[in-house]
Amino acid sequence: MNKLNHIAFIMDGNGRWGKKKRKGRNFGHLKGVETVKTIVKESIKLRIPVLTFYVFSSENWKRPKSEISFLFKLIKNYFLKEINNVMNQGIKINILGELQKMPNDLKTILNNTVKKTNKNKKIIVNLALNYGSKKEILIAAKKNSKNLNLQNLSRNLYTKNLPDPDILIRTGGHQRLSNFMLWQLSYTELFFSKKLWPDFHLKDLKKIIFSYKKIKRNFGGI
Repeated sequence: MNKLNHIAFIMDGNGRWGKKKRKGRNFGHLKGVETVKTIVKESIKLRIPVLTFYVFSSENWKRPKSEISFLFKLIKNYFLKEINNVMNQGIKINILGELQKMPNDLKTILNNTVKKTNKNKKIIVNLALNYGSKKEILIAAKKNSKNLNLQNLSRNLYTKNLPDPDILIRTGGHQRLSNFMLWQLSYTELFFSKKLWPDFHLKDLKKIIFSYKKIKRNFGGI
């Protein structure tokens, strides 16, 4: 059976879920946080070492300012209120993306969270914020422009020292990567769910993991 080290999530469908419930897109984002919490808690039980959540892409700045402001406030308030729970669960938080462009108050909270959780060892949770994979690869390549090879480029990605995802799960019905971890997903098993993110439950996660463990992974071999 295949070993499982890392699951990545494209959490699509929060806004559509909120509108479907006639409570607005922001309500969907609020409910989406509950799904993240549930997935993290279950992953700790399943001893999955690394999770990555695509929270805010470099293209999401095109969204309405009111929605962006709500998302940032939601992230900030979560870590202000839940940091003790994060610590008690042994969660190490990493940020993937260009944080310098984020609001100062959010940057401060996130940087403090990363520092405070740095020694936690039960699970690593990566939050991709202001993240774009093409830009990530370009930045990594520029750092090694005189001695560019596969290993040097990988060492300068946001995910350095982390295993590539074994599984990518995208909810929401779309079957595309949306500029997410293009380098790291080269041999990842891709699973697409029609469910909107707030409707994605533990049984859905376990079903995907069960399917993954039965896949014959050749990595170019036979």
